[in-house]
Amino acid sequence: MKMPAAIEPRMIAPCGMNCGLCIGYLRDRRPCPGCNDPDDSFKPKHCVVCTLKTCEHHSAHAEALCVTCTSYPCARLRQLDRRYRSKYRMSVIENLEEVHRIGVQGFVELERERWACPHCGALVSVHRTACLSCGESVDDTRGTGLTRASLASL
Repeated sequence: MKMPAAIEPRMIAPCGMNCGLCIGYLRDRRPCPGCNDPDDSFKPKHCVVCTLKTCEHHSAHAEALCVTCTSYPCARLRQLDRRYRSKYRMSVIENLEEVHRIGVQGFVELERERWACPHCGALVSVHRTACLSCGESVDDTRGTGLTRASLASL
């Protein structure tokens, strides 16, 4: 698996997804270049036709994140956020709020720390519960800002 040393700001998709943590980006064979890359040839079809990426706001402002839209958070973004919260331990809306608060560069630095494997330091895919580099299991609260202890007390 491809294990980048850093997450580049261009890897933050308009919806707040960190494409640098996506299994499609991290895979060895035909890796996806991320949502912001103009070359769609290696992107999954659902990424190419994504309604968030192709919405009117984003089409008018190529570098725009959903957080800058007057309809933020729209129904599609809230739906994606629910899916990522329940399946992948992260919130795209929280990501966008953090980017809005500290900027893209600050956010990618925080992400590199947040998603580092505690065993080997490689980036952990948001779509997996084990490190792709060393195979060790990772904390299932990674990316949520929650700890196992705080979840147990809920």
